Amino acid sequence: MTKTDWSSWDKLEWRRRLETFGNNDTSVLASGPNGEVDGVCNLGEMTDKGRETTLALGERLRHLYVDQLNYMPKVISDADMIYLRATPIPRALESVQQSFWGMYPLSARTASFPPPTILTRTFQDETLFPNEANCRRFSQLSKAFAQRTADRWNETREMDYLNSLIQKWMPNKSRVAVDSHPRLSGIMDTVNSTLAHGPETRLPAPFYDAKGRDIIENIGCEEWFSGYKESNEYRQVGIGGLAGDILARMVGSVEKSGNDGLLEVGGEDGALGAGRGGEKDLRFGMSGCHDTTLAALLASLGCFNGEKWPPYTSHLAFELFKEKSVDRKSMDGDKLDEPASASAAHKQNQNPLSTLFRTGGKSKLASEGMPRKPTDELTPAEKDKLKGHYVRIRYNDRPVVIPGCKIPGKHLEGDESFCTLEAFKAIVDKFTPRNWKEACNSNLENATFPAEIEQSGY
Repeated sequence: MTKTDWSSWDKLEWRRRLETFGNNDTSVLASGPNGEVDGVCNLGEMTDKGRETTLALGERLRHLYVDQLNYMPKVISDADMIYLRATPIPRALESVQQSFWGMYPLSARTASFPPPTILTRTFQDETLFPNEANCRRFSQLSKAFAQRTADRWNETREMDYLNSLIQKWMPNKSRVAVDSHPRLSGIMDTVNSTLAHGPETRLPAPFYDAKGRDIIENIGCEEWFSGYKESNEYRQVGIGGLAGDILARMVGSVEKSGNDGLLEVGGEDGALGAGRGGEKDLRFGMSGCHDTTLAALLASLGCFNGEKWPPYTSHLAFELFKEKSVDRKSMDGDKLDEPASASAAHKQNQNPLSTLFRTGGKSKLASEGMPRKPTDELTPAEKDKLKGHYVRIRYNDRPVVIPGCKIPGKHLEGDESFCTLEAFKAIVDKFTPRNWKEACNSNLENATFPAEIEQSGY
């Protein structure tokens, strides 16, 4: 019977099979290593192994922030205290879904739990990864640094060694090079992905030679990430928009201006506003991104020296802490500041803040406030609001130290990994663009390399 009442929606379940070309352009089904024809992944999609590891990441986050630190609640009735975002790449969205499920499984959500809000952008607006396709200036810069890497490495003993291993499998036995076809970085991606998925997907053994893999990763990291270490403009157009977003949510949380992201995820269906459970603060954020995102952020902050290419399911945690006068104990047994919370201040300023909770998609979400103001434009009163707050970055559960935060007075006494929020903001401000799209279309006739190295992390 045909349904004619469209006041409520149903769902359609379907079975996907991939089709490809056969001989003489005949249509044939793609299949897995054991002849599987249903649920075969397309290029770049998340595999079952990826779903397992991102689910495990969510479980790890739950163990840390829920079970150990008691920072996040054990059971939630909605997700409006959590900022979720993903790039338009399907596997990034699936990563967020799996990690959220691991952090808050069905048993940790109430029966009336509404659908969580996940923010996405169009490719043209995306800053959650280095967007070479939609930022002309970044495209220029990245190609220049890639060419420099090719010029440095293509005719070296290291590249000769790689060719002795794998050239015979190259198309027409062409020479392996940074800019060969496939590119050296593409070979690296294939090696890493097949290593992660068992013997059925493996390439010939020479592709996994330990020395060869070290060479490939070293060259790949230089090609893709050296620009962030050496050029402030590279940092600005490559990852500065995202760094600015992260900083803005931190400062918005401190300022209680509505700029922490709550108003983007809250509100009833079709409206903007506070959390559906009455939340007036964001307490956690999770973004599904890419290896190039993580390394770009680390390199731009001076924290990617001697690192290998980010492994699968790597994660980068930016933690905001608020200092207390009493002793604290962390999961490692050391002093740990309490994660920043805004509930008390919101109660004190509830009436002014309520004016920010407008309904309707066209209303202004929040006053601009401090988050996007460069440090040198803040008033003394605004600077005072930042005091007593610290930022710690953990890369795959390992704290990293920003070079500019090692300076006395710019970190928590006794632990350089806890950078003062003032120092962190001053460093990030230097490569946060005022207008990313404008920056992407500027300096197109200028040199691609700075006159001298502009060191990151300061």
